[in-house]
Amino acid sequence: MIGLAITLACAAVTAKPFPIAVWLQEPSNAAKYKAAGFNLYIGLWQGPTEAQLSELKRQQMPVICEQTALGLKHKSDPIIYGWMHQDEPDNAQPVKDPATGRDGYGPCVPPSKIVAEYRAIKEADPSRPVILNLGQGVANDEWIGRGNGSSLKDYETYVNGGDIVSYDIYPIAGLPKPDPENYLWMVAKGLDRMGGWMHGKGTRWNCIECTRIDGNRKARPEQVRSEVWMSIIHGSKGLIYFVHQFKPTFDEHALLDDPEMLAAVTKLNTQIQSLSDPIQSPDLPGLVSVSSTQAPVDAVVKKGKIIFSVGMRNAATRATFSGALLRGAKQVEVVDEARTIPVVGGND
Repeated sequence: MIGLAITLACAAVTAKPFPIAVWLQEPSNAAKYKAAGFNLYIGLWQGPTEAQLSELKRQQMPVICEQTALGLKHKSDPIIYGWMHQDEPDNAQPVKDPATGRDGYGPCVPPSKIVAEYRAIKEADPSRPVILNLGQGVANDEWIGRGNGSSLKDYETYVNGGDIVSYDIYPIAGLPKPDPENYLWMVAKGLDRMGGWMHGKGTRWNCIECTRIDGNRKARPEQVRSEVWMSIIHGSKGLIYFVHQFKPTFDEHALLDDPEMLAAVTKLNTQIQSLSDPIQSPDLPGLVSVSSTQAPVDAVVKKGKIIFSVGMRNAATRATFSGALLRGAKQVEVVDEARTIPVVGGND
């Protein structure tokens, strides 16, 4: 289920960086994340503070943070890339029973409240984008964490609460399935759903797992790579890595402490930036079609005659590409793999 990029002719270009963010990290680690190919922070613990913004500015790492009074004092500072809502307002929210004092969970934040807050944030600073990150209920219909009274229809309103709308699902570390490796495709399902709800407005991002988070399971590097390419092929214009580990011990920067995963993520981030121009270009529909034997393969054509494709299930499969883009071609190059694939019947 590994992503693949093949090209007929790809010229080197200079493009704006593809947003690759890390969630809620200490600014003191910004240099390490930059070395791993990250170019954006999202969230600042109990911030923003003057010290946090100063350190990020020193490290030249832009941030999306809450729009506090202190944050608004820095409206002219380009280190603030954008503003953020509270995380996962579509999930059941923590509440305290006034009678017993016990902690519990109540309804989700009403979608209309999120939209109203978005308008207030934009009124205070219309120059920056606002990001709204939603929970796994976007894709997981078995998720019980939405809260009483909520429904899938709520998302049609939620998506109006941000310029960038993101969501998170972590199939390996987060789904209570005996075979979570067979559910990576849910990453793409959520992006497709958001695309339908947003009707072409705004920008879609999504979150990627790379640690064991709060359980015993952790995605392997090749599974992370598959999730990333599923995301990009299904319309994500920005990636947010969740790098915390909560159990068996807490580690805020678990990715940095995992040499194998860090090397794999760094390599993947570097590859994405090398292809950032075509990745961020509009899709070119109708030029290539794909048929496969054992498992579905999704593909998209971008500028530069690049085909991005990924297997959508945990199974070996043989894919056949055909269409106008391949007519007259003798071979295609597999990007970053130092090999070519012959085109059979390219004149048909």
